[in-house]
Amino acid sequence: MIHVRNSWHVACWSMDLAVGQPFGITMANDPVVIFRTESGNLVALEDRCVHRLAPLSLGRCEGESLRCMYHGLRFAADGACVEIPGQDIIPAAAKVRAYPVVERHSWIWVWLGDPALADESLIPQAVGLDDPDYILGHGQLDYAAQAQLIHDNLCDFTHLAFVHPASFGATEEWATTRPRITQLPRAVRFERWVREQSRGHWGGELVDAWSSYEYHVPGILLMQTASYAAGTADMLNDAAPTPDLPRTGVTFTSQAVTALTDSTSRYFFSWGPHRDHGDEALRDTLMGVAGMAFAEDKTMIEAQQRVIDLDPSRRVMPATFDKGVVLYQRLVERLAREEGLEAAA
Repeated sequence: MIHVRNSWHVACWSMDLAVGQPFGITMANDPVVIFRTESGNLVALEDRCVHRLAPLSLGRCEGESLRCMYHGLRFAADGACVEIPGQDIIPAAAKVRAYPVVERHSWIWVWLGDPALADESLIPQAVGLDDPDYILGHGQLDYAAQAQLIHDNLCDFTHLAFVHPASFGATEEWATTRPRITQLPRAVRFERWVREQSRGHWGGELVDAWSSYEYHVPGILLMQTASYAAGTADMLNDAAPTPDLPRTGVTFTSQAVTALTDSTSRYFFSWGPHRDHGDEALRDTLMGVAGMAFAEDKTMIEAQQRVIDLDPSRRVMPATFDKGVVLYQRLVERLAREEGLEAAA
């Protein structure tokens, strides 16, 4: 699988990282340990002691450093070994890799590529759980499947009509209409009207739903969905709604797909209504729906992975609704190729 390393990867939820408790995760085949120091600073290091290659995530936080609990080597925040018990001379090679790490939008982000290129402005503008405008729930799932299959799923909502009719209540219009797709420097944008959808969780009347989302490298989905009175899409001739157009409902979801290895992935998600269009009860209802829907995705994608594993050489047959999938795959390939050229230079 292709990994774009010069990008910000989601490692965990902020609240899952307690002070003094190392957190280990494999990201794009890199073992990484993340911890908060005594002063509250974030540190991300290679999760592999230089001595016997034991995981530092089983270690002990000491002030601003991390001690390996196999033979006691202690590492500073920059990855340098600063203590070897009973040994005065510390070899210059006694150093583990340090990764740029940032806390933003309720997630811990790690830059897996060249530290000199770690630009915080490239962190996608997700909506955090503490955002005052939204009432959000959150969760995560582990997949026994490669991340690319989840990327493909999230770049093609045709599947909503067939995988999620019971959970999301999606109609076949999701399969028969095509979104407006725009290529961005590090993302693909999808916009579409879906007419006369059941308002479902907000009430029983039919509405026109405007869905607009961006899918950013290395796998970050940011989507606002708004509902309008039925007939709005026709009135606008499928143009994007203006900000002053009255809405009957607004939700936002931030999702992140992190490749753990070439064959396993972790999927983070939050979802909920805007405060002007819902409350905690609606959030809980939506999260119940999300739990059902994302389990449906997981069942299908893991089954897909098992079939692929039987014959990895078998090629897929593209269809017209795969445009966004292909654009995202080409974007990943281009960015990874550019990384290779930079490394070679």
